Amino acid sequence: MNARKPRVEIEYCSQCRFILRAGWMAQELLLTFMDELGEVALLPGTGGVFEVRLNGETIFSRKAEGRFPESKELKQLIRDRIAPGKDLGHSDKN
Repeated sequence: MNARKPRVEIEYCSQCRFILRAGWMAQELLLTFMDELGEVALLPGTGGVFEVRLNGETIFSRKAEGRFPESKELKQLIRDRIAPGKDLGHSDKN
């Protein structure tokens, strides 16, 4: 673990079997930000939770938004905070 690089946490509801979605999101983020992120952690939770946190700050909450995040949306949220100049290729297109 590199303490100087950002940490992403994806807390998912294990009861709801959101682990596949959380794992896929983690993979997408690690591939996109391979040089910028220090780690992506998957945290099992309960009660329908699906939250994404960057260095402890919640940047997406399924409960607050009433939906799951889109991969493109998460990449943009993280990019804007840790690598504002990074080109996300097709994820930046409308």
